[in-house]
Amino acid sequence: MAPSSAGTVVAGLTAAALAAVGFLAYQADAAQERRSGGPDRKPAASSSPSPGAAEAKEREERARTALPPGSGTGERVVYSVGSDRVWLVGANETVTRTYEVVPGAVDPQPGEYTVTSRTERVTGSDGVPVAHVVLFTQVDGVVVGFSAAVDGSLPEGPPKKGTGGIRSGSADGEAMWRFATAGTKVVVVP
Repeated sequence: MAPSSAGTVVAGLTAAALAAVGFLAYQADAAQERRSGGPDRKPAASSSPSPGAAEAKEREERARTALPPGSGTGERVVYSVGSDRVWLVGANETVTRTYEVVPGAVDPQPGEYTVTSRTERVTGSDGVPVAHVVLFTQVDGVVVGFSAAVDGSLPEGPPKKGTGGIRSGSADGEAMWRFATAGTKVVVVP
């Protein structure tokens, strides 16, 4: 082989190698964009949490949402004043739903109550149109019960004086409405 053709072969191989490296770099970059959600997004720290971290997070969530001790037996609504959380407890002590709520200015005392009345739509004591109102007690003349704002909003800041509405999101309010008929037990815990 002549010296000039050897140089041509080496140059050709070098060009092919550079093209291959460029192509592989392009593929790696495209794969990274797919994992991170696009070229303008930062890559995720991890595509999925480690098994230990996921299990720890799941344990923490179970502890946070576990039915409080001393919350009665049988089918009932449980409301924790301290946790601002509601549990709907069905047959066989099965929690069918749990969710956070925003309390009113007046808290009911711990104890057992029953649903005394229900109203599908009304204006709340804070002037907000509410739906799925489930009342269960009075405190110093203020009616206390569960409800959801018609527009789905939740109160912000401290509750207005004289309000006893324990507010939830719309879907949770609807679940309460279906679950807590007149006479349903409501257990309030600290």
